[in-house]
Amino acid sequence: MPEEPRPRIDITVDGAAWSVPADCTIAAAFTEHGQVAWRRTRRGARPRGLNCGIGVCFDCLVTVNGMPGIRACLAEARPGDVICTEEGSGFGDQGS
Repeated sequence: MPEEPRPRIDITVDGAAWSVPADCTIAAAFTEHGQVAWRRTRRGARPRGLNCGIGVCFDCLVTVNGMPGIRACLAEARPGDVICTEEGSGFGDQGS
């Protein structure tokens, strides 16, 4: 028996409209859209994204609805979320 398609929700990521599966994490939304890195380090601008997947590290941080420093691997994507990628430490210090 074929599996029914999962319902989808709409979010905005860096100004782009994305449709993602309902009940997925923000990190899963990024990987579904082919982005494996969505933050750059403060020193060296090295790309970071999903690393541990369980909230231990700080590699997957994003800003969600104006709140910086959210771990994308733990945060569920919710309809209407506005998500911005981050640079630096991932706590709202864009460009640092």
